[in-house]
Amino acid sequence: MKTLAFAALLFSLPVTPITPSGPTLAHEKPAPKPDRHGRWYMADSGHAVYCIGPVVTVPAGDGGLLRVATFCQGHDPVVPLHD
Repeated sequence: MKTLAFAALLFSLPVTPITPSGPTLAHEKPAPKPDRHGRWYMADSGHAVYCIGPVVTVPAGDGGLLRVATFCQGHDPVVPLHD
């Protein structure tokens, strides 16, 4: 009798479907991250540098203005540009 009551109670409870959080099919892929597109610039040292930031004008040490590229790859994040 207890088994019958337990079975009736078990089958009367609502069942919620479980949905997966990730992609379910092989052809479904998560959305790719946007690429950061930059540009190649000629540095004042004569080397080409790849930078993703804007080109800005900053005050130079001698009182003039200096054009620099920002957010560059390599060891210098700001590189003076060749005019």
